[in-house]
Amino acid sequence: MRYVLAFFFPWLSLILQGKILSGIICLILQITIIGWIPAFLWAYTALNRMYEDRRTNRVIREMRR
Repeated sequence: MRYVLAFFFPWLSLILQGKILSGIICLILQITIIGWIPAFLWAYTALNRMYEDRRTNRVIREMRR
């Protein structure tokens, strides 16, 4: 569901991840049609990094046990 949100509203996806300033910059970028593609790619990679960080933290937590 978050990937669909990142596709249609990249700025909202970044804001929901807690990246307020990045979301505002992304919104300004998305206002132009040409800038929408980089905005989507930015939100998509940020979403992937968020999930990767969660996996890494889970592995580190399990290794400390």
